[in-house]
Amino acid sequence: MRVIAVEQYGAGPWGSLHLADLGAEVIKIEDPSVAGDVGRYVPPYAEGEDSLFFEVFNRNKRSLSLDLASPSGRAVFDELVRASDAVYSNLRGDVPAKIGITYDDLKHLNPRIVCCSLSGFGMTGPRVAEPGYDYILQGLLGWMDVTGEPDGPPAKSGLSLVDYSAGFVAAVSLLAGLHAARRDGTGMDCDVSLFDTALSLLNYPAAWHLNAGYEPRRTRHSSHPSLVPFQLFRTADAWIVVGCPKEKFWQRLTEVVGHQEWAQDPRFATFADRERNRGELLALLEPLFRTRPAAAWLDALSAVGVPCGPVNTVPDALTDPHTAARDMVVTTEHPRYGRMRLPGTAVRVGPDPRPDGRAPRRNEDFEYVLTQVAECSDERIADLVRAGAFGRAGAVPGIPDRFRTGSPSAPDSATVPPPPPTTPRTGTGA
Repeated sequence: MRVIAVEQYGAGPWGSLHLADLGAEVIKIEDPSVAGDVGRYVPPYAEGEDSLFFEVFNRNKRSLSLDLASPSGRAVFDELVRASDAVYSNLRGDVPAKIGITYDDLKHLNPRIVCCSLSGFGMTGPRVAEPGYDYILQGLLGWMDVTGEPDGPPAKSGLSLVDYSAGFVAAVSLLAGLHAARRDGTGMDCDVSLFDTALSLLNYPAAWHLNAGYEPRRTRHSSHPSLVPFQLFRTADAWIVVGCPKEKFWQRLTEVVGHQEWAQDPRFATFADRERNRGELLALLEPLFRTRPAAAWLDALSAVGVPCGPVNTVPDALTDPHTAARDMVVTTEHPRYGRMRLPGTAVRVGPDPRPDGRAPRRNEDFEYVLTQVAECSDERIADLVRAGAFGRAGAVPGIPDRFRTGSPSAPDSATVPPPPPTTPRTGTGA
């Protein structure tokens, strides 16, 4: 599967990263007028055109600098569409139609092409021309209003979960579109948005509101809105999470805390009873948890199967033994950073290991994409360089000198193999 990705920053690259990890050839189109994907320059860990931010979103992809606003650049793009399965973008919702990358714009080139747009607000509606970012959507769609302590200010999630979730939705949508295109011979548009994703993730609190007038609110110590107890508890030395999402877990918890009688107490006997008498129950439980250290509670609760866990730091999570057992930290080599370790993606399909390559340098795959995918001759490539298809030739890296001078000397494209990257992109699980 070959995907032409007109993408930048986070949400779009996150979705196509998973396609790349599944084995797709993702050709990342980078705008030469702005020196490529803005993610290359995100601080604090950025040097030149490399950043750790960019690396974690763009492993296993290829890069081509291409000016879609120029006729020559557009001609190259059209050739890539003919040779690809999908065009994937994360631009503002009104932009795909403006720059001509919707299915109606491209079907004459490739009737099976699938055009997946991931935007802030979608390709229709009153907000179609508004830029959309994770922070904005978390506020707009009620996420911040239900996050944090009841007496504190609204809070965002500690992670960019709207971006990440929308990337997943875009990848699933594109795969479904490709399946249908291969079955029917006809492509389509996939219209995915951060707005729709964030709204859908309101899920059961939204259903409770729509059908029963429930008013979602922030809960103390991150407690579950209806399952009690299921929340943070402060122990003698640290915070832990304890949950009773089934009645059997509540009964076991009463044994661990030394109050088996609470299992039959009419105030706490059922889910509904405990939710109704939340304040009374937590007033009994919270002082008990403060009497012993976290490790003692976690050992006792785990021994009887009560769901529980520590509140780890990010370094704790990355060094958890299960992280290593699942090969969730991958290692590769980078020409600037040397040996580099990054979190892996969660996709696991079949027995084959996921590829663990670094992200491409800007325009690193120029020769491969032009000769092997677009099937351009050296003479044609030199003409395109002179015409500005890839940006101002002197300012764009990755273009071999023979194309810049207009005096190609290599054999015809049919005999030119893909050039090896300057540093191998393959890596290993660690």
